Amino acid sequence: MIRLAPSILSADFARLGEAVKLAEDAGADLIHLDVMDGHFVPNLTIGPQLVSSLKRLTRLPLDVHLMVEKPGFFIPLFHEAGADWISIHLEASVHLQRDIALIKELGRKAGIALNPATPIHLLTDILKELDYVLVMSVNPGFGGQKFIPSARQKIVQLRSWIQGQKLNIPIEVDGGISPDNAADLLADGAEILVVGAAIFRSTDPAGIIAKLKEIIGREISR
Repeated sequence: MIRLAPSILSADFARLGEAVKLAEDAGADLIHLDVMDGHFVPNLTIGPQLVSSLKRLTRLPLDVHLMVEKPGFFIPLFHEAGADWISIHLEASVHLQRDIALIKELGRKAGIALNPATPIHLLTDILKELDYVLVMSVNPGFGGQKFIPSARQKIVQLRSWIQGQKLNIPIEVDGGISPDNAADLLADGAEILVVGAAIFRSTDPAGIIAKLKEIIGREISR
């Protein structure tokens, strides 16, 4: 199943509720929320209270990406706030298996995010326990960055590995995605597209979502 997850990191923070409603009405499948702590990445964004507020505004699953140090501390907080999907960074977790197990024990989908220079083989001992893998196609910390081309090969290799093990683990991709490269990423094996700046920094956010959904529809019908 291919999904579109608009990222509100690039939306107007004074109007986040409107951004979520727009995304839902335009046909989004998930709402992607970037949580940054100012330590693991050089930026601060949102906390559990805001996630809780947004949860009341939408029927869509909230896909919370924790770009934080000590993710085990944050997981229960965002679970209580209403996160439906929770991804943590392999690079940030000292006890990766324990953190993933905690997310699943709380009844949420558990994912691991990989920075652009992090090799996929580091997932060897945890892959079968995951609900999804998030491939970062920019260095995390800021919205609106340019797509890193080497992410495409990582997606291809990861998809081949997952299929070779007969696993059903979707690959999510985040960073620099737009209608210009979405079809290529889906062909590479991506199944969840996180799109921020291309949607919310455009003059027609709903139109961009419609265009991305059209691209997804063509890929599904192939």
